Amino acid sequence: MGKLLARPPVWPALMETALSQIQPDRLLLRTLKGEISPRPPFWLMRQAGRYLPEYREVRAQAGGFLDLCLNPDLATEVTLQPIRRYGMDAAILFSDILILPHALGQKVWFAEGEGPRLDPIRDQAGLDRLDVANLTARAEPVYEAVRRIRAALPDTVALIGFAGSPWTVATYMVEGAGSKEFLHAKGWAYANPAGFQRLIDLLVDTTVTHLSGQIEAGAEVVQLFDSWAGALAPAEFARWSIAPTRAIVRALKDKHPGVPVIGFPRGAGINIQAYVEQTGVDAVSLDTSVPLDWAATALQSRVPVQGNLDPLALVAGGEAMRRAATDILTTLGKGPFIFNLGHGIVQQTPPEHVAELARLIHDWPSA
Repeated sequence: MGKLLARPPVWPALMETALSQIQPDRLLLRTLKGEISPRPPFWLMRQAGRYLPEYREVRAQAGGFLDLCLNPDLATEVTLQPIRRYGMDAAILFSDILILPHALGQKVWFAEGEGPRLDPIRDQAGLDRLDVANLTARAEPVYEAVRRIRAALPDTVALIGFAGSPWTVATYMVEGAGSKEFLHAKGWAYANPAGFQRLIDLLVDTTVTHLSGQIEAGAEVVQLFDSWAGALAPAEFARWSIAPTRAIVRALKDKHPGVPVIGFPRGAGINIQAYVEQTGVDAVSLDTSVPLDWAATALQSRVPVQGNLDPLALVAGGEAMRRAATDILTTLGKGPFIFNLGHGIVQQTPPEHVAELARLIHDWPSA
C-alpha cells in the first residue's frame, strides 16, 4: 500500500470513512483518500464509445443513442467493454449528461452526425413545463444499469457515476443544442439573472437527486462535468459554476458522506484554483491546457488531481504519446493522482494505442 499524503490545512474534508472500511484493493478509492501509489489508477473519459468495434456493434442494435443509454442490458455491456480490453481501475457508467433534461420531460433527441437537439427553454413558462416529480421514474433504467454494472465488475474496479454541472446542462436546455457563443444562455443570465438562477437552482436539486440515485444503485464515485465552464467570465464563473457545484457537493456529502466527488471545470484556466478551494470537491480533473508543474503546486497540495493527456496524442500514438504520458506520470505521480485524458477519447482513436497506454501505466514506474 502506498503512503498517505499529509493533508495541509487547506485540504478539503475528504471521506471520513476509515481506509479499512473501503474495498482495500480498489486503487481509485484509495487515491481519492489522498494515498500516493507507485502506479496510479487510470480510466479514460469516453472509454466506452465509437472507437471500439464492439461498441459499434452494440450501438447498431440499440436504435437511437438515447435508446442505448436507457437500455440497462446494452448500457451495461458497453460500460464493461473497455474494462475487459484494457483493465482500467474504474468503469464509468455509459450514459449522457442530457439524461437529466430528458428525465425532466424536456424533448431531447440526437441527430445523426449533428449531435444533441432539445426543444429550448428560455423563460419561466418553459421552466414551469418541466416535470420534477417523475424524474427518478424516467431515469430508473440508468439506475438499473448501475446495479447491473456493479454486480458484473471485478472487485478491483471502482464504478463512477456522473452528471453534467448545472451551467453546462443549462446551456443545452436553453440553446437547444451545443453552442460556441451561448447567445441565449448568456443572454438570459446577463439580462435576467434571477430568472436564470431559478433554472440553475432547479438543476442543482435535480442533479443531487440523479446522482443520489446512481450512488444508491452502486456508484462509488461521482464526477461532475462542467464542459462549458471555460465560456464564463470570472464573476459569472463564480456564480454559475462554483456556487452550484458547491451546493451539489454539500448536499451529496450530507446524503452520502463516504462518496467522493470529482469536479471537471473544463477550460476554466486559473479559475480552477478557486474552484478547488471553494466547491469542496474531493478531486479535480484537468483539461489539456493545465500546466503540469502549476497543477502539482497549486492544486495537488489540496486535492488529488486527474488528467490530462491530450486525446489527440492518443490518436497519434507512438513516441509522442509515450513522451506526453511519461511527463504526466513523472510530474503528477509524486502526489495523489489518477491518470486520465484532458477530455474524452475521440472516435478516430486506434484501439491498439489505448492498449499501449494501458500497458505503460500498468508497468509504471518500471516502464
